[in-house]
Amino acid sequence: MTKFKPLVVVASLLFAITLLIPALLVLPFSDEKASGVKPVKEEKPDQEAAAPPSVEPSIDVSVFRMSSKAVETLSFEEYLIGVVSAEMPADFEKEALKAQALAARTYITKHIMDDKQTELPGGAMITDTVTHQVYKNKTELKKQWKKDYDWKLQRVTEAVRETSGQILTYDGQPITAAFFSTSNGYTENAEFVWTSPAPYLESVESPWDIGTPKFTDEKVIPISDFERRLGVKVPDGDQVGSFIETTAGNRVGRAEINGTKIKGVDIRDKLGLKSTDFNWKRSGNDIIIQTKGYGHGVGMSQYGANGMAEEGKDYKEIVTHYYKGVEISKSDTMLAKVTAKK
Repeated sequence: MTKFKPLVVVASLLFAITLLIPALLVLPFSDEKASGVKPVKEEKPDQEAAAPPSVEPSIDVSVFRMSSKAVETLSFEEYLIGVVSAEMPADFEKEALKAQALAARTYITKHIMDDKQTELPGGAMITDTVTHQVYKNKTELKKQWKKDYDWKLQRVTEAVRETSGQILTYDGQPITAAFFSTSNGYTENAEFVWTSPAPYLESVESPWDIGTPKFTDEKVIPISDFERRLGVKVPDGDQVGSFIETTAGNRVGRAEINGTKIKGVDIRDKLGLKSTDFNWKRSGNDIIIQTKGYGHGVGMSQYGANGMAEEGKDYKEIVTHYYKGVEISKSDTMLAKVTAKK
């Protein structure tokens, strides 16, 4: 009888596995992440499926940490991983993360090449805020991601390494790779937000944003506060003001309030609105303002990029949609002179 025991053991194991498989397929997708996208499967890093090797330039990036007032110096790749992790939810589609990595790498490459004097303490070349790019180190990410740290870090690392050495260029030069959270269905021309136009930062359709978590917002502001912030006098009656100019991205270019004309971007800034696509109405002693979209609207929409990826578009299709007429070039040739000086 003993010679049949191995068969009994094998049969028992197979039976146990069949019971476990349904649970393994269902558990990773049992809830929704805070970003509003379907969570990816949480899995531990696998040495056999490790991220590809890096080909980033051997340049260190010195970051001035605004909270600690200290300078943190790290490798080019580690900086990119920290930026992508801070700027985009790690549970976004991989191709969206790769598009974000391309934008982040292009930004820091252009920043280094421009070699502008930042006057930051300790000789730092860049800050960790939206003034440049938001950056978080691994200690901060561990606190933020907790038990999800390993798989999220691997996911972002893969996105960075799978686009390693690639940047976005226009006429042979790195672009200003602007990006923001959520569009109103269209991106915006650069000249409506900043001082000058850019041929690759022109309005394009972005329908993938509609209905995403940050697509709409509402803010209630007391009339007295509204008047103080904008330096205007709200007229009597139901009217607040009229919109006298619309931008290429279907946002408020300029409004008129009781004879005072004011730019849409200034209204957004002074009132702390999520977007320049807004409507307002008076309700008693308050002004109710409803907005569509989140961010300045120029360049790549992050939720739009994720929506494109969900439809099967790859990172190259994403970046060439949001940045008109750009090419994907090698960063090492751009940074060769800088590297030679080290």
